[in-house]
This record gives sequence, C-alpha cells and structure tokens, in this order.
Amino acid sequence: MTERTDLFEFRASALADDDSWHEQDADFRYDGDQLDREERAAMRRVAGLSTELEDVTEVEYRQLRLERVVLAGVWTEGTVEDAENSIRELAALAETAGSTVLAGVIQRRQRPDAATFLGSGKAEELRDIVIAEGADTVVCDGELTPGQRRALEDVVKVKVIDRTALILDIFAQHAKSREGKAQVELAQLQYLLPRLRGWGESMSRQAGGQAAGGQGMGSRGPGETKIELDRRRINTRVAKLKREIKDMKTNRDTKRSSRRDHGVPSVAIAGYTNAGKSSLLNRLTGAGVLVENQLFATLDPTVRRAETEDGRVYTLADTVGFVRALPTQLVEAFRSTLEEVGDADLLLHVVDGSHPDPEGQITAVRGVLSEVGGDQIKEVIVVNKADAADPEVLDRLRRHEKHCVVVSARTGEGLEELRDLIAEELPRPEIPVTVLLPYDRGDLVNRLHREADVIESEHTEHGTRVHAKVGPTLVGELTAYAV
Repeated sequence: MTERTDLFEFRASALADDDSWHEQDADFRYDGDQLDREERAAMRRVAGLSTELEDVTEVEYRQLRLERVVLAGVWTEGTVEDAENSIRELAALAETAGSTVLAGVIQRRQRPDAATFLGSGKAEELRDIVIAEGADTVVCDGELTPGQRRALEDVVKVKVIDRTALILDIFAQHAKSREGKAQVELAQLQYLLPRLRGWGESMSRQAGGQAAGGQGMGSRGPGETKIELDRRRINTRVAKLKREIKDMKTNRDTKRSSRRDHGVPSVAIAGYTNAGKSSLLNRLTGAGVLVENQLFATLDPTVRRAETEDGRVYTLADTVGFVRALPTQLVEAFRSTLEEVGDADLLLHVVDGSHPDPEGQITAVRGVLSEVGGDQIKEVIVVNKADAADPEVLDRLRRHEKHCVVVSARTGEGLEELRDLIAEELPRPEIPVTVLLPYDRGDLVNRLHREADVIESEHTEHGTRVHAKVGPTLVGELTAYAV
C-alpha cells in the first residue's frame, strides 16, 4: 500500500478523472466491521468548497461580514463519493444560511467519537485548520450531543454548531407566514431545551443560605437557578405554540374538507429541497411562487387551482422540501403542513436529475413521507432539470421507477406528458346516473360538466337530460331529478 499522511487534500473533480485514487481506494482492507489502521487514522480535507469571493468589491454593500466556517464530517459507511456528497450538501446549507465556507474535512471512523465527535487528535488538527483559515465557526455534519459540542468548542476555541442547528437557522430565515414562523420557533425551542447551558455562574444563581451559596444572611432567594427558570419559560412557550399550531391546523383542515366535499381531487408536489418543486408549480399553474437556486427557498405550502385538458378541476399543493437527516423536531413541527401530502389523491415526487445521487434523494424523501402516510398514495416520479442532467442517469431512473416522467421546468420539456399523466392518474367519478334537470337548474348542469364525466347530454322540452358518472357528493343532490 502506498504511504499516506494523516491529512489528505483532494478535489472532487480530480476524483472523477483520476483512476489511481480508485486503485488506492480498492486497497483498503476490511475485516468485518473493522477498518484498516491507516484508513482509520486518515482525515481527508475536501478542497474546492470555498465560497469566499476573491473580489471583495462584490460585497462592499454588505454591512456585516459573513460568518467564516469550516465544515467537519465523520464518514462511517458508504463510499467516499457518498461522504463527499454529504459534506458538499452541508456546504450548500451553510452558504444558504449566510456564511462563507472556507474548508471542509472528513474523518473516517467506525462511529463518531463520544467525547469530541472527531476524536481528540483530529479535533486538534481541526483547530489548526480553523486558525490557518481564520474561521470563526465550525459546522459538523451530524447532530452533536450537548457534551460533544462543549468538548469540541473547548478544543477548537470557536463556536461549534451541528447540521440540525444549521437547518433550523435556515428555516427561521425563510419562514414568512404566521404558521411557518410558529412551526420553526417550536422546532428551535424543542432543540434548545436539552442544550441549555450556563457560562460560569451566570446560570447558577441558587441562593439558600451558607450551605448553598456561602453568602449568609440577606442572600436567601427563591431557591431556583436561572437555567431552571429558562427551562420553565421554554416549556410554557412550547405549550402555547402547540396550541396555536393546533388552531391553525383546524383552519387548514376546514379548507381541505371543503375541497373534498366539492369533489375536487388534490395533487401534492413533494421532493428534495432545490429539486425544482416551486418552478414546476409555476409552470403548471402560473402560481408566481418564489424560485431561487437555494436550499429551502420556500417553506410555506401553496395550493393552486388547475384543470385537465378535459376540463376537470384539481388542486396542486407545493410542500416544504426535504433533506437527508431532516431534524425530527422539524418533522413534528411541520406535521400539519405535511398532512397536505397524506391527504392527496396523487403525489408528484420531484427529483433533481442533475444531482450526483438522485437515488439517495428519493430514499430520503420517501423516509420522511412514510411518517405522515405519504407512502400509501399513488406516486409519480418527476425527474426535473432534464436540460442539465446526464442522459445515462435519466435512463437509469426510467428503468428503476415504474411511474416516471422526465421534465425540465426551465425549458418546458416533458410538461405536456406530465399533464397527460396527471389527468390519467387522477381519480374519476364512478357512480352512473341519468337525470332530467329543469332549465332553471343550470347550476347543477354546470357542476356536472365541472366535476363529473358527462357521457351524453340532450336538451328536451322538459329540461336537460344528462347521462354521467358522478362522485358521492353529487349523487345526493341529483336524486330528486333521477330518471
């Protein structure tokens, strides 16, 4: 085996072209779950992640300097490409949150270190990188325990946050509606509650005489520390937010049941963040939803009306995007929003065809959807960004997924095929009726043409004779006019 140093520098572009790396990678010796010694000791530095602008005049209008961050990940399973994709996604998240990514490192371990996430030696190497790059924040690709975060901060001497805190910060920046803001605040408080900590004695102000505080007479207080008061305030706020979100859910359920009572089928758009869900909604309905080349650009669900070629009305609902290891706090907080997916008649699962690992995106999204009942709905895989995707990847996805259509929201490619597929997969009325409607009930004739499948229509001297297939909601209203 070739001799290696403890710290490796490489670029993703070189990995794709350099066969020698793959030959070295094939030399790694595995014995069960054990790792080769050199593999275990290696800490790879991922080059090419920096988003710092060389021309500082481009950011002169900014009042505050962006946070300068170094990324750190632990590679426990999968290939080196999987590890690189994960750290690059973290870089995109950090940039979306408003920071400048300076460098990224990956440590190969069987599992994250219980004390410092990376291990004591690698944490010191990370400290050297932080000093050399002039960083003020370290972002870890995983969820840190409170102890791991404290221990790593003690070593690197700068602020340390984890992937969950980063995603919560992005959601807090992008939430616009009252419901979205409440959901994000709830998730943030649930994440913060077990991680409260004090600095020195600032969170430990318990006073109860000489035995407790050593201050003697005149210092006896209520007997609660400041951190306990903070926990109580957070729990009170969490309870209030849950009540508010529950009330908002009632309003959402009322709107949803109204659409259901009128027999309007619903189509939900779900998928990985930045896969092009909002662009697709705009293309299909002209909704005018914000579109950005940015992770989690839109959080608030948007419901718009659409029609099939034969005039049947349905709704299209754009939902919040997903990401690998989506924080459980967010899944719980956004459960009422995600129920738009669970109650839909058809699911359009949007996938970024130009992403390095589209199959991984599909797996991650399906994992979250299964928690809200979305796995029970008829699913159509919509592979977006066909204009930028590798044709071989598109062919692979077509072969592996039963219901799959390839589109480009930018160029319009494949959209007609998608519209036809939606019309074909939407539920159709199934109850046959024959009615004679008086001419003063033109409202019912109009509803039949909008909500039912009209097979035959004839104008007679006594009214309009219609033979159609209708849904359960219309049957009751048409009973009095049945022939």
